[in-house]
This record gives sequence, structure tokens and C-alpha cells, in this order.
Amino acid sequence: QVQLVESGGGLVQAGGSLALSCAASGAIFSINYMGWYRQAPGKQRELVATITNGGSTNYADSVKGRFTISRDDAKNTVYLQMNSLKPEDTAVYYCTCNSWVADYWGQGTQVTVSS
Repeated sequence: QVQLVESGGGLVQAGGSLALSCAASGAIFSINYMGWYRQAPGKQRELVATITNGGSTNYADSVKGRFTISRDDAKNTVYLQMNSLKPEDTAVYYCTCNSWVADYWGQGTQVTVSS
């Protein structure tokens, strides 16, 4: 199994920045890629960004140019740097990983962007 623990998030004004972190533990060797999803009230969970073991990244169109996903393999941690935040970025952000066995999810962290 893989355990994911998120940190960061909070309240920020529109145009501001926030950074999220996700530390993985357990069966790290089985992870194929890690990423972030988000879910706003009344909406479905949606992809934000992913990063593979080789460092290839993928972003939702809505965050391209504003968000950056990165990883530190020495710390088994994935980061999401969020700049130029908009009120529509308000959501619970979930860290996820895809492994040989299953997909795993963190507990989620709230990001609120005020206008």
C-alpha cells in the first residue's frame, strides 16, 4: 500500500499563490505516476496535473501556465505550485498516485481563493 499525506492549502486572494505538498510512504517502488485532482462543491473531481517517474508532466487546460507540478524523489514528495490563482480554483485538492496494484488518494486539502 501507499500512504499519501498532503500539506499546504488555505485561503488566498485572487492573483495570489499557494503551494501544496504530498509526501508518499509505503510501497513507493510500485508508483507509476503521481498527481493532483480537485473537487469543487457540486462538481465532479477533475484532473489538475500529473507527473510520471520520468518527470513528464500533464496539466488541465484550465491551469496551464499558472500551476507547476514537480517532484523530489529523495523526499518521496510531489509539489503543486499554484500562481495567479482565481476564485474558480477554489476546491478540495487531492493528491493521488497510480501504482501496480491500485490508485491511492490523500485526505484532501482545502484551497479557497477569494475575489
